[in-house]
Amino acid sequence: MASSKFDIVVYGATGFTGQLVAEYLAAHYRDGSLKWAMAGRSKDKLASVRDAIGAPADTPLIVADASDVASLQAMVAQTKSVISTVGPYQLYGNELIATCVEAGTDYLDLCGEPVWMRQMIDKHEAAAKASGARIVFSCGFDSVPFELGTLFVQEEAKRVIGAPALRVKGRVRDMRGTLSGGTAASAKATFDAIAKDLSLVAILNNPFALTPEFEGPKQPRGNKPVFEDDLQSWAAPFMMALINTRNVHRSNMLMGFPYGKEFTYDEMVLTGPGEKGEENAKRVMALNAGKTGPSAPKPGEGPSKEERENGLYDLLYIAIAPDGRQVRAAVKGDRDPGYGSTSKMISECAICLLRDTPDVAAGFWTPGAAMQGKLITRLVDHAGLTFEVVT
Repeated sequence: MASSKFDIVVYGATGFTGQLVAEYLAAHYRDGSLKWAMAGRSKDKLASVRDAIGAPADTPLIVADASDVASLQAMVAQTKSVISTVGPYQLYGNELIATCVEAGTDYLDLCGEPVWMRQMIDKHEAAAKASGARIVFSCGFDSVPFELGTLFVQEEAKRVIGAPALRVKGRVRDMRGTLSGGTAASAKATFDAIAKDLSLVAILNNPFALTPEFEGPKQPRGNKPVFEDDLQSWAAPFMMALINTRNVHRSNMLMGFPYGKEFTYDEMVLTGPGEKGEENAKRVMALNAGKTGPSAPKPGEGPSKEERENGLYDLLYIAIAPDGRQVRAAVKGDRDPGYGSTSKMISECAICLLRDTPDVAAGFWTPGAAMQGKLITRLVDHAGLTFEVVT
């Protein structure tokens, strides 16, 4: 049974994203209502980060290392939940997952690695359900806004059309800021793993990789620029669709298929009309392929405070009924997606799981399926996200 000494331990608090999570908790939960601690490999570095972010001097510090199982067990034994920002998770997350599952401790991360996620689900889900652990992957920009945007537009479709839509499109209208350095490192780790075991390609390419024992209909591929008549804009492939689409389908399954078993979903980036829009779409294609544009930050590095605060994202969701009627919704975030918004989202996911949805059953979850409308409310109230119906 999970310990009540701490509500949350931030594991990886000396890393760039982990420091932002700790800073957020220190700034927003100073009233003592949340019992939390910082964990990492070096107590001296933890103390330095604690002081740098203005956390109380008595903020507990825990030394824990992914390569030292005993240290992970000692950390997990002290808390109700762990936020892990230590990726790539396929390299540094195996023992922590196993430890949380065994202890019945909740676990949340920022994972965008579908092959590893499927491996962990297959390996540990039965044990998690037995121990009481709730394992929640992908609690950052991948894939919280996308899961919840789909849920939100489907609720509106039920109200307006009378039923959820079998077809939803997710479209990025604007995104300013950087994706995290961990995203690039995770992609490299995934491709390195595939090079050693080609059987993993089938999992990576399967839109239903995260829905064990369920295979839905053929999905839109979204792998080349197209002109979308209903939006009067060119659309280009979106690099994060590979994880987001999988999580949206898993959400649908975990909630009992409220979108239907014939549901189709894809994501793309809108690049504008005309020749300029087409050129921009080709440019996005080249950027996704790593042929142009700046490289992502290295793990442990990230944008300045000013860059994080000047970032934003604007996502459009279109639910399409069989008769062609459409319902549209927008999800917006007030910080750069990969760091500023992500650090707020995972923090509030952990608090929502702890406070607002304590009765969610044990097992492996997506945040959207586990917390649904209560998470939307919390993110609007605390994390700078907005959800609105648009025309």
